[in-house]
Amino acid sequence: MNMIKALFRRELQSYFATPVAYVFIVIFLMLMGAFTFYLGGFYERGQADLRAFFNFHPWLYLFLVPAIAMRLWAEERKSGTVEFLMTLPITPMQAVVGKFLAAWVFTGIALLLTFPIWITVNYLGEPDNGTILAAYIGSFLMAGGFLAIGSCLSACTRNQVIAFVLSVVVCFGFLLSGFPLVLDLFSGWAPQVLVDGVASLSFLTHFADISRGVIDLRDLVYFALVIAAFLYANTIVLDWKQAD
Repeated sequence: MNMIKALFRRELQSYFATPVAYVFIVIFLMLMGAFTFYLGGFYERGQADLRAFFNFHPWLYLFLVPAIAMRLWAEERKSGTVEFLMTLPITPMQAVVGKFLAAWVFTGIALLLTFPIWITVNYLGEPDNGTILAAYIGSFLMAGGFLAIGSCLSACTRNQVIAFVLSVVVCFGFLLSGFPLVLDLFSGWAPQVLVDGVASLSFLTHFADISRGVIDLRDLVYFALVIAAFLYANTIVLDWKQAD
């Protein structure tokens, strides 16, 4: 745990050592504000809630989270520092978890900084704050799922652009897996249990359930399993690249 904490602190501090982190946070907050109050039709609907705010989260994360994740391992491999990191008294799993947690906390900080929008809604009306809190939790978990996928794919290549594109494609697949367009590809030949399995992989479905204020154990387990599975795959990729 001490090694994970040390790597976590180093990685989190590195985000704020350059202007990139501040630029990312400003862009994130500006887009969230624009999507909520303008594209989301907040004033036109005449309801004091953050439904429009959270409806845009999956699609915004689809591009912004892979932009964070693409540098986690691709940059280390390109600069050669990953070999130095692996010579330290730290296991690949500890390194993966430490870097992932730092990126996840950084994303969480950007998400927390949207609190003025929550305050604004409370000023304008009387929203269901329990539902809003649940949606924030679901958004944070979904960001963790995207990050775990991006981290794993970042370890597969030295090129950050390739890592970004691969992450966007895979995350897009997880978003759309519950849509009829995707399910129709399987329903014609696959058994129903497989079709239901593909549908259950949708980030949108699980996030929508939580954002309605219903924190179901199945949704929490789903995000936990996605994160754990891709972090484990991340470790396998690092071991494979190290032995290559």
